[in-house]
This record gives sequence, structure tokens and C-alpha cells, in this order.
Amino acid sequence: MEGDRHLEDFWSCRRSGWTKHPEDARTPGDVDYARVIHSGSFRRLQGKTQILNLGDSDFYRTRLTHSLEVAQIAGGLGAQIRKNFPNDEATQFVPDRSMLQAIASTHDLGHPPFGHGGEVALNYCMRENGGFEGNGQTLRILAKLEKFSDSDGADLSREALLGVLKYPVAYSAAVNPKIIPDMLPDTSGTPLLDREVSKPPKCYLDSEADVVDWLLEPLSETDRKQFQQFDLKQGKHAKARHKSFACSIMDLADDISFGIHDMEDALALSLVSQSGFRRHVSPEKCEGLLDYLNSNYAGQYGNDVYGGWVKRIFGDGSERKHQINRILNFVITSVEIDELTEFAEPRLRYRAKLPEPVARFVEAVKEFIREEVIFNPSVQHLEFKGQMMVIAVFEVLKSDPKSFLPKDIYAKFIESGDPLRDICDYVAGMTDTYLLRTYERLFAPRVGSVFDKL
Repeated sequence: MEGDRHLEDFWSCRRSGWTKHPEDARTPGDVDYARVIHSGSFRRLQGKTQILNLGDSDFYRTRLTHSLEVAQIAGGLGAQIRKNFPNDEATQFVPDRSMLQAIASTHDLGHPPFGHGGEVALNYCMRENGGFEGNGQTLRILAKLEKFSDSDGADLSREALLGVLKYPVAYSAAVNPKIIPDMLPDTSGTPLLDREVSKPPKCYLDSEADVVDWLLEPLSETDRKQFQQFDLKQGKHAKARHKSFACSIMDLADDISFGIHDMEDALALSLVSQSGFRRHVSPEKCEGLLDYLNSNYAGQYGNDVYGGWVKRIFGDGSERKHQINRILNFVITSVEIDELTEFAEPRLRYRAKLPEPVARFVEAVKEFIREEVIFNPSVQHLEFKGQMMVIAVFEVLKSDPKSFLPKDIYAKFIESGDPLRDICDYVAGMTDTYLLRTYERLFAPRVGSVFDKL
């Protein structure tokens, strides 16, 4: 028992050694959640694109509202697991609501301006200096860049950082050396990013290897090696095999929010058609949902439950919201626990998952959003433009840091052991609007003043 308490202390400790005052009533999760919510990187999410371009409307979700929704869903999934499996050993290793909300609130902190497009652009810019990946940048922000400690960033608990570590494989291990970020050939003199070969592997950055070493200290050597295993596939980057129990809850909450809430935005803004929706979210992929609706709301959808549901989804705002709530209830209440017996540590041994009919529905909705919204030419035009602006700004800053970096960033740059990473941090931390203003100051002839604050 004493050994178990000592191990729990390992998971609640912080890298700096900070401990709360005796009169502080907060749990470790409360402290972590407060630090995330009050961080500058969290506030900046209000100025970063979720899918649609900022400024097109004041209605749809940004990365900030998306993150708040993911945090709420993660807390709900944790509560549901406790309700569904009250006597299962795994239940005692579900983090409390504050811890789950802290972990989930961080999941997009590392995304640069213009979302995944900006991520690909920065990976190209850092192609010879350790690359760039949004999830890896999240860990870097929390462990080193935030301002809650002298050198340990937000200084979250080990439990929280284990939940944040979505891909426990280093960039150098995951990257396929034959896939080299580059510009497209044969573009008649206009440099255009090859977006396919410039995609990064899913990983943590090698600059945070020391953080990951500390984070995984409580694990046995066998668990640690197993946890960091990855799969190789010809012509692709390596893919991590594992994530922690808490991370699986966060990841599931993100999938649910990405699919269902982004679908709500697309429907509300009339960006998609019923034919496109029916093509991707077919009756076969909705079997679990249709059974749920037929059982719980018998007679409300008519003889054709699928057709009646689609009609309501494409109905007015009130009707659509009712359907979204029913979908969320169907998905969240179905959550299950998976067990990976090769792990001794319970935080790695268990995973949250959805049963097959529910997972099939969620994946269908995600595919619908990817194909009908994200890959829509109107969205792709803006993503591409954002990518090229990110590259242009990065290259200017890199060309003459003393002339172009703000004074506080340059002061850090000249003291750094990895100065290019500092430029990358600066660009990655920009909101969409700030990146656009910086680009215009540098390249638009009639934009910019010496009185503009950098």
C-alpha cells in the first residue's frame, strides 16, 4: 500500500518540484486546469482557425470554442465510464473531471496559424532542424514555453502530461527519411509547397526528449519500451501504436466534437448538401444510431427513420440542435473500456473506445466533414494561401533575425542553443490575424506603419 501511494506521488508531481500551499484545497487536476485556462496559448486559440476561415462569420467554432467543447465531452466520457463500469478496476484510473478537462483543453495548443495547413508549412520550414508537428508543439508549450515557471513551462503534473502525449514516438524515430519536405517541381518559376511530402509524422519533437524521459520515469522498462512502439509502412511515416487511458478519453472527445459539432457548423451555414451527406453518412453506417432513435423516440421519425432523421438534421436551428443533442447522447453513453494486457501500468493498460456500430457512425461523420468541407476547394484555397504566408514570414525572420524579430524574441534567439526553433515557436504561436498582419507589413506595399506594435 505504501508503495502504491509513493507511485501515485510520482504521477501527481511536477518537473520543477513545485507543491501547493497547505491551505490550497485544489486537486492536482484543479491546478492543471487553472494553468491551462489562464495561459496565453489557450487564449490565442480564439484567433486560430478550426476549419472555416476566421472572419467569414462570427457564428461557427474557433479552436477555442472547439477546445472548450472537447473538454466538456471528455469530462462527460469520464463520468460515463464510472457509471457504465462501477466495479471495473479500470474505473479508479479514470482521472477526475478537472484533470480530464485540463488534458482536453490543451489538445490544440500547438496548432499554428491556419491549422493543419500551417503545420505542414512549418514542417517544411524546419525540415533540416527537427521538423514541426502540432501535437509535439503542444507538449513543448506546456513543458517549456508557458510562463508559469522559470524553465518548465506550465509545469503540469506528470498525470496531465501523460494524457497530453498523444504520440509517444520522437520525430527522429517516426520520420521516414525518404519523405523529404519540398516545393513542387515544374511550377513555371512560382514556388509552391508540395503539401503531401511536407506532412510531418505524428510524434513529439526531439527537443522535448528530456521531458518525455522524465514523464515516463515511473514506468517499468518493459512498459516504456512497449508504450513507445510504432508501426512502419512503406512510403509512409511511422505510426505510434499506443496512448494512455486519459489520452484515449481526450482523443475520443476530440473525434466526437470534430465530427458532430463541425457537422453542425456545416449544416448551419448551408455549406453541404443532403446528397453529399447521404453519400457519406449512409443508412448502413447509421444502423446503431437508427436503432437508438427508434428505441428511445419511437414514432417520431415516421416509417423511414433514416429519412426522417436527415430531414430534421437539415431543418431549422432548433430542430437541428435537438438532433445534435440526441446524437451526442447516443455516442457518449455507449463508451466502453478496452484492455491491453501487455501493460502492467493501469494508465497504459486501459483505453476508452466506442462499440463498433457507434464508431462506424462517428467515422462516417468525420469522413463527411473531411471530404465535403475540409477538402472543398473554397476551404483549400484559403488553407493554401495561409501555408504560403507562413513560409514567407518564416523565411523573412530567418533571413535576418536582428532586423525582423521583435526585441524580446530576438533577445531569446541570441541566447538560444536552438535559435531556429525559437523562430518556429514565434511563428507557431501567432494567431491567423497576427500572421496575416505580419505578412502584409512585410509584403503589401500600402500596409504597415512604423507605429504598428510588433
